[in-house]
Amino acid sequence: MTYIIQQATIAQLPLFQHNSFHWWNKKSATNSATFGRKYKTRNTMTFPAELKYSKDHEWVRVEGDIATIGITEFAQSELGDIVFVEIETQGQTLAEHEIFGTVEAVKTVSDLFMPLAGEIIEVNAELANDPAAVNSDPYGKGWMVKVKMAAGADLSSLMDAAAYEASL
Repeated sequence: MTYIIQQATIAQLPLFQHNSFHWWNKKSATNSATFGRKYKTRNTMTFPAELKYSKDHEWVRVEGDIATIGITEFAQSELGDIVFVEIETQGQTLAEHEIFGTVEAVKTVSDLFMPLAGEIIEVNAELANDPAAVNSDPYGKGWMVKVKMAAGADLSSLMDAAAYEASL
């Protein structure tokens, strides 16, 4: 079965609350609320197995005590063309679920939430010149921050790829 995502309104997108989106059977998705926008189906999206995923659609790559964080392919496809990424929290220690930055698309600005506690030790400076890298390569060149995880950082709330895909 093929599904598409229908977004009720752009304004209901304070970073990707699940209830803002509805899965519709493609045959019944003639509702005018789609505004003619083309949506990717889950079947064409990639969710790398080596990553962990948050309910807020951030991905996490853990290497020792360093976590690299970005937004998922699903998140960037929902936002559309990303035109600006603002992260001014380098050097700060943030708790899980705190806002670490914003991402601006053509029609919306959304907050970015920390999927785990830690100190932001590096921001992807390349995104200042090429924010579209988040769209074209969300799991590679589109990474956003590197975090030194707090001692005892809780990773249990993060999902594996299969659980994340099932949550969409």
